[in-house]
Amino acid sequence: MPQSRIRRYLRHGTLPQLAVFEASARLASFTRAAEELHMAQPTVSAQIRKLTETAGLPLFEQIGKQIYLTAAGHRMHAHCRKVFAALAELDDALAGLRGLASGTLRVASGTPGQALMPRLVSAFAAMHPGLDVTLRVHNRRDLMERLAANEDDLYVFANPPDDRELVRQAIASHAVVVVARGDDALARRRGITLAELADASFIARERGSGTRMLVEQAFAAQGLVPRFRVEMTNDAAIRDGIRAGLGVGMLARASGADDWLVELDVEGFPLAQTLYFVYPVGRELSTAAEAFLAHARAAADGSSDEAGSSVRRADRQALGAPARPSTSSS
Repeated sequence: MPQSRIRRYLRHGTLPQLAVFEASARLASFTRAAEELHMAQPTVSAQIRKLTETAGLPLFEQIGKQIYLTAAGHRMHAHCRKVFAALAELDDALAGLRGLASGTLRVASGTPGQALMPRLVSAFAAMHPGLDVTLRVHNRRDLMERLAANEDDLYVFANPPDDRELVRQAIASHAVVVVARGDDALARRRGITLAELADASFIARERGSGTRMLVEQAFAAQGLVPRFRVEMTNDAAIRDGIRAGLGVGMLARASGADDWLVELDVEGFPLAQTLYFVYPVGRELSTAAEAFLAHARAAADGSSDEAGSSVRRADRQALGAPARPSTSSS
């Protein structure tokens, strides 16, 4: 590419400006961008002004106290993400030459992995202090967006999407149980059937989430439809809703005690929910990502699961599965 075409972007330190622009566009706030980047707000405003001068077009417009991207801003944002992705790929390529002494590892997980992944990432980061390791936990919609934009090295799904070609590697299974408040009438029952449970008010995760899909599949197998009365975007909110008496919910079995909540004795439970590492078919994993996969497999092979024998059997079967492309639902 002739340098004359990009000379304007080479003169003014554009990369720092793009970093400020990307944060401002994503957060829709100069103030929040300044906080995230640990900058003073006047510095953020100055960087945006310089980038606007370089582009020759306004990138933001302000209506009241809210900022919005202009048409030029939307195009700048799309290409900005491509620039950052290209730099990340360059760093990954160089990291492959450096080994694990430096480089980055970016892991994004859905909320079903929020109990397991911090332990795996923390242990791996301690083993390789030269690596810059990040873990982000998202709801399913945001995780799907990150996967589509190829923003991370590895993704953790309970139910990997089936509308694209992906490599899936099982990590582990955990137990999903039905939970109610301790003073709920169901808490005193034994051998509750799903037919009986279908009349209860359910607090559910958002449509399309891994746990929601597991609930729907369990009821559909018996020709039943649960009553979803309340939707929550994360498991912590569901627990709060159960404590408040809004209904019952299906959650990953908690490791700690809870004076308010009890696990119901429901026929066919606990259910095994398998977590998968996911990445696009054809993507060449970095040295750090390959090492983290090996670390996760070794950690899972040496751990015991509290979900019961049926879940442990699912663990052993799933963890032995090799990486494979798939376009079928899990």
